[in-house]
Amino acid sequence: MNLETILKEWEVDSRINESDLARTSVDTAKLHSKYLQLLSINKLQLKKAELKQKTLLKDKWLYYNNKMSREEIDEKGWEYDPFNGLKVMKGDMNHYYDSDIDIQKSEETVTYYKTLVETLQEIVTNINWRHQTIGNIIKWKQFEQGG
Repeated sequence: MNLETILKEWEVDSRINESDLARTSVDTAKLHSKYLQLLSINKLQLKKAELKQKTLLKDKWLYYNNKMSREEIDEKGWEYDPFNGLKVMKGDMNHYYDSDIDIQKSEETVTYYKTLVETLQEIVTNINWRHQTIGNIIKWKQFEQGG
């Protein structure tokens, strides 16, 4: 499930039916289960993406420092000379790492999963406090009715 879908579902799921607070209260456990499951799955996906990125960064370090064999380079489908014949100083290496398409895609994936996890953590926190919101609605209705 992607972020856009989760946000659309939460837009619907987050609504509290003030005319049926008992049903809303009962549904809280179902919502908690749903979003906790999504949170758990996406935490694992984030970890997987982070580990994959670490391997990629090691491989790119070997590649950019000319420590990778031609066979390994062929296996990855990379060019033999990442610098196109230029002599690059060690201090300039970060420019190549930062502009490397594979590293950028990996960073994009990790950032996406971090955003998913943070969003789901916020949703689960909101669900955890839902009973408080329902209680406040009940108190307000009692106040409005003079009691």
